[in-house]
Amino acid sequence: MDPRLGDNVAPSSETPAPLYEYDPDFSNGKWFPNWKPFQGDLDQHSVAINEYLPAGKSVMLGVQHTFAMFGATVLAPLLMGFDVNLAILISGICTILFFLMTGGRMPSYLGSSFAFIGPVIAATAYAGSGPNTNLNVALGAIMVCGLIYALVGLLVMKIGTDWIEKLMPPIVTGAIVMIIGLNLAPVTVQGVSANQFDAWMATLTVVLISSVAIFTRGMLRRLLLLVGLILSYVIYYLVTNVMGFGTPIDFSSVQEAAWFGLPTTHKPEFSLDAIILIAPIAFILIAENLGHFKAVEGMTKSHVTPYIGRGFFADGLATTFSAGFGGTGVTTYAENIGVMAVTKVYSTTIFVMAGIVAIFLGLSPKFGAIIQSIPPALLGGASIVVFGLIAVAGVKIWIDNKIDFSKNSNLIIAAVTVIMGAGNFSLHLGGFDLGGIGTATLAAIVLNALFNREIANKRTA
Repeated sequence: MDPRLGDNVAPSSETPAPLYEYDPDFSNGKWFPNWKPFQGDLDQHSVAINEYLPAGKSVMLGVQHTFAMFGATVLAPLLMGFDVNLAILISGICTILFFLMTGGRMPSYLGSSFAFIGPVIAATAYAGSGPNTNLNVALGAIMVCGLIYALVGLLVMKIGTDWIEKLMPPIVTGAIVMIIGLNLAPVTVQGVSANQFDAWMATLTVVLISSVAIFTRGMLRRLLLLVGLILSYVIYYLVTNVMGFGTPIDFSSVQEAAWFGLPTTHKPEFSLDAIILIAPIAFILIAENLGHFKAVEGMTKSHVTPYIGRGFFADGLATTFSAGFGGTGVTTYAENIGVMAVTKVYSTTIFVMAGIVAIFLGLSPKFGAIIQSIPPALLGGASIVVFGLIAVAGVKIWIDNKIDFSKNSNLIIAAVTVIMGAGNFSLHLGGFDLGGIGTATLAAIVLNALFNREIANKRTA
């Protein structure tokens, strides 16, 4: 096996110019890369996947990634009636498992997947508030979904990624990554537009995070989300709790919460009706994560494509593990990819730190209450920045792969996919709601198969 290829990857008959630089320490033919300390200047150089920073800086960057995932990892279980603290705890465990199963080659955080929300609500007839009384049947179906996803990962590890890349080339994966950011944008903006006070506080958060990203240097610049949120939190407290404007921060839940406590677990049940609704989400996760992994390869200039099978397999097993204890289905988080895009720190050891922080948060109702005291307007402002970075990461995939938009086929694929995803256009297949991201993903794959057949034939000739 060629150490440059990693798992059993069959190279294409016509391979385009690679977007990565060959690194013998990364592509060493072993399960883990050769780790080395970062020696450069944080202001001038990026931190590679197999490089590590001093413990103090790693912890702070890990905390930032925890903040980046927190809003979505909390919101998704709330919308489905899952236990929030359990979801946070398991997301940390799953992130560390993902690091181990991928050999530390995929810088990713695993958090609650939004792709499950519609099908879970449909399968459990969830009313929309409070605990989900039919949660168990959803958990069984999510476990089956995770197993299907893991089996696809094993197939990719066995025969390579070539067939998936033909099915979903850069024009498709770039569009998928973009619509993940754009699809979430309306909900985020509406969430901070209920009143002008929240809208202005969200805007202030955007300005503070952006200012940290542009006007600071070194480690401070890399902690833009964390520092920006802390500054906006302090200002929000002064304006509301001290000066009396807007809705003040309620610290009563923080005072009442215990310092340590185990969240309640749940036992899954297996229902065929629920499985039919939820199991097909595996294919949405495949498309979503392929886009994420391609975005990571474009950013890091590291050859992660040979390890995509590991990523699929690890995410599938993590989803099954999570649901087995009462947690949500998990996926690699575009929010954290957005953080990497702006910090230029790609070290996977940072995500181990983020996972450890999430485990502590999940085991501590006190710290969980502190984090949950962050006003929605501030989380919304941070989400505007992060979701925007996700959308731009999709564009970067197109740019890095030199997508030719003078061709009508590429124009139509991109145009239709982006508008369907951004507008949350949703189709139903029987009782299964594809959702906006799922419908746009399917459209991108089908349109590419129809319009770019001649290109695919030339590659296989």
